[in-house]
Amino acid sequence: MQKNQLGTSELYVSKLGLGCMSLGTNEIAAKEIVKAAVDVGINYFDTADLYDFGLNEEIVGKSLKPVRDQVIIATKVGNRWNDDKTSWHWDPSKAYIKEAVKNSLHRLQTDYIDLYQLHGGTIQDPIDETIEAFEELKKEGLIRYYGISSIRPNVIREYVQKSNIVSVMIQYSLLDRRPEEDILPLLKEHSVSAVTRGPVAKGILSERSIEKISEKGYLDYSYQELVELMQEIKDKLLLGNRKMTELALQYNLANESVASVITGASNAEQIRENAKAVEKSPLSKEERDLLIESIS
Repeated sequence: MQKNQLGTSELYVSKLGLGCMSLGTNEIAAKEIVKAAVDVGINYFDTADLYDFGLNEEIVGKSLKPVRDQVIIATKVGNRWNDDKTSWHWDPSKAYIKEAVKNSLHRLQTDYIDLYQLHGGTIQDPIDETIEAFEELKKEGLIRYYGISSIRPNVIREYVQKSNIVSVMIQYSLLDRRPEEDILPLLKEHSVSAVTRGPVAKGILSERSIEKISEKGYLDYSYQELVELMQEIKDKLLLGNRKMTELALQYNLANESVASVITGASNAEQIRENAKAVEKSPLSKEERDLLIESIS
């Protein structure tokens, strides 16, 4: 599978990454999915200390231990579970980040994290202090690079201008093109890569599109608008050999700022299907224009 450079780093990530949040807590089933991902050429695995109280990191670490030197492990920090584990609060402090990384390293069974990401962020955060924490972790060799996961343009702008982040994880899809307005151009200008999540918009941009549409709609789209929109896309593009999932993933990858598109998977077959989708020929300019025209 094709790999793309992540920002200006020495990390080259597969253009399809596995979002590990959906792995669940059944270790045997999760290991099957991770193995399928490795087998199809995926080398980029994204988790977070928040998922399943850290159990997700443990499962990812165990699953990838035999191939640790062949993969890129990305995890996240900043959401701190309360003592009773009923809720969490936001803590981007230097002290917490430097404490949390050690716990993540232990759960992942590794000596270093390839990409350590701030799991959110607000403009009121002590951003300079947060950056200092990541920079110190780099010098200590506990992380190789760092980035952020955020949908807030003002926060992203601060980190792009003040820090050495190599990536920003953002929500991006054909139904959520907000990043095209300012975030993606900003990242391109500063040689920072985008890693995108939510490319199939909760399944709406998939082969099961109609049944996945909620009565509440999606973002600013109503249920009826989405039904009509999905039909229009199919009619205009005369899908033929292209499936809806393929169009969704390829739409993200068509933006030159996107290094990898992250999808979850509930089984090994889903991994294989997504891998086939990204290995198909890129969208032509005509296809991309038709897609944009359909939703405009």
